[in-house]
Amino acid sequence: MDPTTSGSSSSLPFQTIVDPSLSLVPPLQRTFKRVQRHCFGDSNPGEFPLAETPSIVLIILTNCDLEPRDLANLEATCTFFRKPSNFAPEVQLSITELAALDMCQERAIFKPMNSEEKELLKQRCGGSWKLVLRYILAGEICCRREKSQAIAGPSHSIAVTSSGSVYSFGSNSSGQLGHGTLEEEWRPRLIRSLQGIRIIQAAAGAGRTMLISDAGQVYAFGKESFGEAEHTIEGSKVVTTPRLVKSLKDIYVVQAAIGNFFSAVLSREGRVYTFCWGNESKLGHRTEPSDLEPHPLLGPLENIPVVQIAAGYCYLLALACQPSGMSVYSVGCGLGGKLGHGSMTDEKYPRLIEHFQTLNLQPRVVAAGAWHAAVVGQDGRTCTWGWGRYGCLGHGNEESESVPKVVESLDNIKAVHVATGDYTTFVVSDTGDVYSFGYGESSSLGHSSVIDGQGNRHANVLSPKLVTSLKNINERVVQISLTNSVYWNAHTFALTDSGKLYAFGAGDKGQLGTELPAQQTERAMPEQVNINLS
Repeated sequence: MDPTTSGSSSSLPFQTIVDPSLSLVPPLQRTFKRVQRHCFGDSNPGEFPLAETPSIVLIILTNCDLEPRDLANLEATCTFFRKPSNFAPEVQLSITELAALDMCQERAIFKPMNSEEKELLKQRCGGSWKLVLRYILAGEICCRREKSQAIAGPSHSIAVTSSGSVYSFGSNSSGQLGHGTLEEEWRPRLIRSLQGIRIIQAAAGAGRTMLISDAGQVYAFGKESFGEAEHTIEGSKVVTTPRLVKSLKDIYVVQAAIGNFFSAVLSREGRVYTFCWGNESKLGHRTEPSDLEPHPLLGPLENIPVVQIAAGYCYLLALACQPSGMSVYSVGCGLGGKLGHGSMTDEKYPRLIEHFQTLNLQPRVVAAGAWHAAVVGQDGRTCTWGWGRYGCLGHGNEESESVPKVVESLDNIKAVHVATGDYTTFVVSDTGDVYSFGYGESSSLGHSSVIDGQGNRHANVLSPKLVTSLKNINERVVQISLTNSVYWNAHTFALTDSGKLYAFGAGDKGQLGTELPAQQTERAMPEQVNINLS
């Protein structure tokens, strides 16, 4: 207790106790011997001569999961990390460059490359193995490459385990589940024809599915799958089991994206190729809509490595990785301002979205909804733009935005992931909390069913709202996937870091992974799907 505030006039005695065993030296008489520690070492004791133990230093740098920026900072602060390491055969490479190269060697997409391919990738990324490492890591963050993932397609679902097995369920009218039939599946079913093939990435569109293997091969099935479809009795073209896309056999693919009129793939070198709907006025190459050959996306991205692609209804976004930083390009239909250039005009060649420079934002993840788009920055800010119908941009209104705009109500949230659907948006924070906003139909936002002032059971959400139903599962959410199409029967997946999958929204075709009670077509609250993706 402080005696000055107790109301008592008594005081506490203060004693100075001196330990006679201690030899006290007045502060002004103290002397210190300054010992400098040099990386290269000399005869002074107590030093750590790095130059005498470069192998140990290399092992530490390689196994501590350092970011490329950390390696660059080491070079900037100490000459030891800048000098040639003299390790054969890369005798001229510095320790930090060797560490970056060793970390690249551990990546599945890098291992199969020959020396010439690796050197070409190095030059394409900017001439440094640290830049190659940054490029590879950026792609892993965006696409969960080599990790478990769940994809909510239009009325059907795809789930990829961390070991590369694939499960599918839901609508199967075009064979998009890959089981060799046209029958719906109400529970997750393993695609057995893929046995022995490790899948690292998946994409789902209206009546079609694409899978990417760890060998860079593309397997497609469903409606009109790249010219290899067979006619059914009804006359439509379908493929009911995964088939290798032969036209892509010479391209090592790491990601696929499916729009409404086109599909796109991304090569491990960061080149973008598109199928169909590629006439001159749309995707930067002169082809007929029925052309099934992959064509490289021409224009500015020809010489810039891309780490992620995202396909909307009629447009494509590309997250590019350059030595100067990350950037976003858009191409296709500009209706609603969804290309982010301040207008509604179409772009037949990829065009840089310059407004991120104005916002001083380095993009980290990009998402393309049917009519709107979103980006999460390195600093955790979230931007949205495009058609703002039903509040899907999260700015508190239904106005459209033709350039990226920061979602101000998420200022106190550090976002790490974003997902967009038809007119809905989800944001995941670094703590695993999930926020959603936009169109409330089909219960796909994860909020409890409520009746608004007009008597509608599903109220639209104009500003980000915490999805408490996911908060209550006491699991850290790492990925959200939701139906990205113009159909209203949307559903949503939430994947946790422990590999558990939760689903909510429309379930009329079995796309939630379970059979709903009679007369029920949707589920408002997340429930766990009977599948472990870890």
